[in-house]
Amino acid sequence: MLQLGFIRSNREKVLEGLKKKNFQDLDLIDKIIASDDLRKSLQFNSDELLAKRNAASKAIGMLIAQGKKEEAEAQKAEVTTLKETIDNYAVQLAEVEGIVEGMLLRIPNLPGEKVPAGKSAEDNTVVRHHGEIPTLHDGAVPHWDLITQYDLVDFQTGVKITGSGFALYKGKGAKLQRAMIQYFLDYNIAAGYTEFIPPYLVNYASAYGTGQLPDKEGQMYHMAIDDLYLIPTAEVPVTNIYRDEIIPSASLPVKMTAYTPCFRREAGSFGKDVRGLNRVHQFDKVEVVHITEASTSYDVLEEMVLHVEKLIQSLGLPYRILLLCGGDMGFASAMTYDFEVYSAAQERWLEVSSVSNFESFQSNRMKIRTKDENGKTQLLHTLNGSSLALPRILASLLENNQTPEGILIPEVLRPYFGADMIA
Repeated sequence: MLQLGFIRSNREKVLEGLKKKNFQDLDLIDKIIASDDLRKSLQFNSDELLAKRNAASKAIGMLIAQGKKEEAEAQKAEVTTLKETIDNYAVQLAEVEGIVEGMLLRIPNLPGEKVPAGKSAEDNTVVRHHGEIPTLHDGAVPHWDLITQYDLVDFQTGVKITGSGFALYKGKGAKLQRAMIQYFLDYNIAAGYTEFIPPYLVNYASAYGTGQLPDKEGQMYHMAIDDLYLIPTAEVPVTNIYRDEIIPSASLPVKMTAYTPCFRREAGSFGKDVRGLNRVHQFDKVEVVHITEASTSYDVLEEMVLHVEKLIQSLGLPYRILLLCGGDMGFASAMTYDFEVYSAAQERWLEVSSVSNFESFQSNRMKIRTKDENGKTQLLHTLNGSSLALPRILASLLENNQTPEGILIPEVLRPYFGADMIA
């Protein structure tokens, strides 16, 4: 959430940033400022009356001590009247503060200076390509046929157990999933990330803190009886580890990684682009989360991009990195790089990772802070990235590595999988 003081002091900058992000309700900024002006006026009047009440209350005791009973009674009556007026101001203040808070929640994060303008994915900038597009043998098929041929994933039984979009991994398919998860975690840990196993259900405060609520409420699975939400990504519980904390500067940066299943309703998703493992309601993902000072966050963002890039390179997959334009970025992000790997049998690019800097947008909601050298409290910056999301990585590995004899396993995964090929 943007800070109210920042909006007031940087109105034009905020409006320009919102335009780049294609936010339509620009009048909301002036409404926020006007409502905050009203709040300030109400607070000033309330404070003045409170001072009068305190003075009158103090005078009552003095008048009683001087034997001026009638004057003391008059002061008591004035205190009662002042209290009623102050209480009325308190009600108005609470109402206006609620209105301001509600409007602030509708404002997305501002895009960073390097974020290109644009309205959709077609306007994203390709930062770089790597790897050769594989040429498949005659008779090569997409991954949804391969998983059936080699008995790796059973979607029909997943539908029976739960419903559409839920997969049942089995045999070598399950083993390959487990191999990738362990390799991704080991890779992150070797780079200095501390591993966590967080809860897979979070409360409203946690989902609000990272910006999933109220923005993405319709995409999250909600346990109504307990008022808990199934996580859409490990980013939510892991970042909230430091909610309402002041992190000593000596402990920065904080680097965390976690494997979790992720749950997304994916409402409105349909068509050929969601076939097989391309888009499912439950999937496995390894996440990296970084908390750092504002002065270093964009350097950290580039470090995280290189970290994910080397991981994808180690799998031998052709990929490209995109810098998202303002109109294609997430609600809470200030800058995002997407990684896409090439799926040879589908002849299309598949997104497998997003690496984002949220600046202080999340930390302002969660009150994740540090103290500078002068002892002043400062908001920290939060970043996260997929390292990696498994379904489309698996789809690409199966498709790109298929041969007439079987599916080759990338060399880095062979010690975890225990074989060179699925045959």
